Amino acid sequence: MKMNITHSGFSVAFRNALKPFLFVVFMPVIGAAQSTGYSFSLQQAIDYAIQNQVSIKNAELDRQISKSKVDELIGVGLPQINGKADINHFIEIPTSFVPGEFFGGSAGTYFPVQFGQPYTSSVGVSASQLLFDGSYVVGLQASKTYTELAVKNLSQSKIETAAAVSKAYYLVLVAQERLKQLESDVVRLKKLSDDTKAMYENGFVEKIDNDRVELNYNLVENARTNTQRFLENSYNILKYRMGMDLKTNLELTEKITDFQFDPTLLKRDSVDYTARIEYSILQTQYRLSELDVKKNKFSRLPTFMLFGSYSANASRNEFNIFQSGYKWYPTAIVGASVSLPLFGGFQKYSQTTQAKLNQQKVENAFYLMEQGINLEYNNAITTLNNSIDKLKTQEKNRDLARDVTRVSKIKYDQGVGSNLEVVDAEASLREAETNYYTALLEAIIAKIDLDVALGNIKY
Repeated sequence: MKMNITHSGFSVAFRNALKPFLFVVFMPVIGAAQSTGYSFSLQQAIDYAIQNQVSIKNAELDRQISKSKVDELIGVGLPQINGKADINHFIEIPTSFVPGEFFGGSAGTYFPVQFGQPYTSSVGVSASQLLFDGSYVVGLQASKTYTELAVKNLSQSKIETAAAVSKAYYLVLVAQERLKQLESDVVRLKKLSDDTKAMYENGFVEKIDNDRVELNYNLVENARTNTQRFLENSYNILKYRMGMDLKTNLELTEKITDFQFDPTLLKRDSVDYTARIEYSILQTQYRLSELDVKKNKFSRLPTFMLFGSYSANASRNEFNIFQSGYKWYPTAIVGASVSLPLFGGFQKYSQTTQAKLNQQKVENAFYLMEQGINLEYNNAITTLNNSIDKLKTQEKNRDLARDVTRVSKIKYDQGVGSNLEVVDAEASLREAETNYYTALLEAIIAKIDLDVALGNIKY
């Protein structure tokens, strides 16, 4: 892969490798007070993200909501007790009609009469207890499964955050290492530029030789400046992934040399589907579809309920309802009820059919997910293999470029080499270094993606 640091500083290819991380919009902070700083290892950064990332906080809230919904549904099966009190003033007492024969009238006639008193009141309490409801029993099972699903969704959010933080963490480490290398290049080329300028001023080299070295120095100086900015943005990406305020000072305690590739990852022939949280979530969704079918079947069963109530009523000609010495008339009732659906226009049948069809869709999703996991695993293995091979090649090229640069500088100092040879060697070395760090980051990202594909990240 050919890269040209002359035009891009950190190289076009290096930026292309980092595109997944460059979507964050960074706002400049001018004159802002710095918050308390942190020094984090990778695991500490992940732990911080799990505690502070908004997506995980929301997933935790969803888990708590699902638990509260279970408690709500459980309450349906507990005794339901209600109290009631009212007081009424009839401005016009209701009129009733009685047969005229009661008052000596002819048959077929009716006389209007008013029964009752203008002030009435009642106080009572009622209670009911659900004994059996098929839909309630299955719904209770389903609500607990929903809670399980919420817990797994929370775990998935943590896994995704851990992978994203890991990539961002190593992005910073690679950028730090690249900056160190460029700073070393700047020092070396500054000395070469000063020496060449002195030789030019004393007439030992031509102006074009001096200009060529100065141009090379300016390019590497510009590359260092660009990399410094890139490193700042990389830190902000990491903070964003961690849910940390961008103004917070953050230092990383690990080094890029701490990263190790596990060769056993490349020796596996297949992936265990059940190790993936996505597969476990689909299994839970399938259980929910089973319960949905069961719920529709059980809804055809009778519903049994106990109920009872006690109340007292009062009626007065004057508003003295709550004065003592006046009688209240009690009413009490207990009973049981049975409700049996006989015919509902085939609604239950249609609902059951829909539930079964949805269950078949989830069954089909298993095959699709298994194939997707296989594809993701194969791609991750291929990418990691290619990245490791590329990294080894770029490491060799970097070593060769360093040796060529060293030899060309010795020849130049001894007067048997040309200025152009030194400049070309320096440019080739910077390109080789850029290619190496690009390949290193690509290999690290590929390794993290393979861990995700294998389900090695657990939370």
